[in-house]
Amino acid sequence: MKIFLWRPSKARLRLMIEKQKVNVLCIWQPNKRLHNYLLEGLNDYPQVNLIIPSDTSHETFLKLAKEHNPEIIMGWRPTKELLETAGNLRLFINPGAGVQHLIPLFKDVTKNRKITLVNGHGNAYFTAQHTVTLLLSLTNNVILHHNWMKEGEWRRGDDYAASTPLRDRIIGFLGYGAVNQKVHRFLSGFILDFAVLRNNWHKQKTSFPTTITKYTFDQLHDFLKAIDVLIVAVPLTSRTEGMIGKTELELLGSDALVINIGRGQVIDEESLYSALKNKIISGAAIDVWYNYQPEPDKDGKKYPTQYPFHELENVVLSPHRGASPMNDLKRWDEQIENISRFTRGEDKFLNMVNLDEEY
Repeated sequence: MKIFLWRPSKARLRLMIEKQKVNVLCIWQPNKRLHNYLLEGLNDYPQVNLIIPSDTSHETFLKLAKEHNPEIIMGWRPTKELLETAGNLRLFINPGAGVQHLIPLFKDVTKNRKITLVNGHGNAYFTAQHTVTLLLSLTNNVILHHNWMKEGEWRRGDDYAASTPLRDRIIGFLGYGAVNQKVHRFLSGFILDFAVLRNNWHKQKTSFPTTITKYTFDQLHDFLKAIDVLIVAVPLTSRTEGMIGKTELELLGSDALVINIGRGQVIDEESLYSALKNKIISGAAIDVWYNYQPEPDKDGKKYPTQYPFHELENVVLSPHRGASPMNDLKRWDEQIENISRFTRGEDKFLNMVNLDEEY
């Protein structure tokens, strides 16, 4: 006796998938403009139920998770209790690029269940734009001359903070993800050479806008000796934390410039300050810091570091604003795409995080 297994056609299977309700819990409150943008982007998937909380208390999140048992949660800082309460959770979307704060939590909760963690690279264009801005502000001493003009000092000339030619320098990209790939493209019109150090070259799918010299993580010191502009855009992991310290900064040399747009802790804090103060390197532009909840000093001023970087003239300071403007809606297209893929029954998403690699 033959047993025939019924298999639905692709069209019928799609229809079945489309009829299934997909609950998406937001653990923050999107403003009306963003809410409408998300709904418009998901217009082809009426079965998606976007759940917006009435407030952002943990109790409200837990209540909604119990009531709706969402398949998808979207937001930045879930608790273990929330993830465990959402027993049907299969996809967590972190809209920002940084996931270092989520790795221990998801390693724990996924021991006995499968939850895919994805992050968002929608701010990569703006971060890359900001990176180039920081680099040119540093080479041209824009900040110093701006401040002098505000004080009424007109045209101090090249005896005071002359510009540093960018021409013929060797740009070194530490990490080659969404941000540095765009920075590379932006800078490709300059007369420059380029070197790239990345962890897994087999993951490189896109072509390069210029010729490059390739390095791997075990060639870090060779890479640093070869370049004179270091652009840091690697995620913070147990492997990258503190990977640029005193020795590494010395290898760059006294003409070197450093741009950190990745995470502060990739560069050792004391070593960076000392290298700038003692002119071990020529200058740095910093957008990522070491203490994001600084206590005000006696004058009420807040500095995100224990060293007085603000007293140095060879540094450009930026308060972690590479992702600005935050109200740009296109940065949410990745989230819309991932929700759409889930609703279609797919299991491959944009920017899936490998918990073992920590990014």
